[in-house]
Amino acid sequence: MGILLLLSFMLMSFSAFPQLRTLSLEPDSVYNPKRVRVVAATTGALYLGAMAGLYQLWYKDYSLTAIHSFNDNNEWLKMDKVGHVGSAYYLGKMGIGLLKWAGVNNTKSAWYGGLMGAFFQTSVEVFDGVSPAWGFSWGDVTANFAGSALLIAQQLAWEEQRIQFKFSFHQTRYSYIRPDQLGNSFIENVFKDYNGQTYWLSANIYSFLPPSSRFPKWLNIAAGYGAEGMTGAVENEPGYGYTRYRQFYLAPDIDLSKIKTRSRLVNTLFYTFGFIKFPLPGLEIRQPGKTRLLPVAF
Repeated sequence: MGILLLLSFMLMSFSAFPQLRTLSLEPDSVYNPKRVRVVAATTGALYLGAMAGLYQLWYKDYSLTAIHSFNDNNEWLKMDKVGHVGSAYYLGKMGIGLLKWAGVNNTKSAWYGGLMGAFFQTSVEVFDGVSPAWGFSWGDVTANFAGSALLIAQQLAWEEQRIQFKFSFHQTRYSYIRPDQLGNSFIENVFKDYNGQTYWLSANIYSFLPPSSRFPKWLNIAAGYGAEGMTGAVENEPGYGYTRYRQFYLAPDIDLSKIKTRSRLVNTLFYTFGFIKFPLPGLEIRQPGKTRLLPVAF
């Protein structure tokens, strides 16, 4: 689901665009109908444009079939499913930010904006469901709503994201074996090579402490999940001898959104790229039980 991650991050970056243009993305303190209309028109146009683009890129060369399902829950050691969680989370985060900018209250922005990711990605599942090359995946839909739930629950409970979903990537040797599956270039690798992807839940420690605490506001603790040794979705290509295995990580992280500077542009960049796990030392646990310290967990 690399294309969905790409679209998610592109759409998330769009949330910073008004700030780059006007140097102000502060939420309105009261309901602002003009801003609501701007948000509705912009997100509607983005949605239609994304659907049209996806159809042209992926589906136009296939004839339509009756909608059907496809069970892909055993593929890529669940890395694609975790990617769906992250895509839904960040699309929803963008939606909440835009509605708050328009002065919509926290409860409504959490529900309406927070479900944006699940709605967008379920639309893509419908495309898959009527294409003979793919199928509607209930596992993907479950992951979509899990990402939205992670976002909405925190927004309703705390009016902020104390536990953020994050992403990191490193290039691997496996893409040279299956460039058709895992990508031919660095950019394609980022979105297609599951071996190099790691997904994180990064918790901001200060937000769980009393307001009087002197603990650094920007210091997080992150738990990560990854997998390696995969040259195929379910089974590996014969002849290479690679073993498929899962990876679990524990590492400190930096919450860039908690670092405020005098530059609104820098603050915007910190916000926009805050989904990336900051490279710091950490602990890796590989199945079946191999543990090692990493100079950089990323």
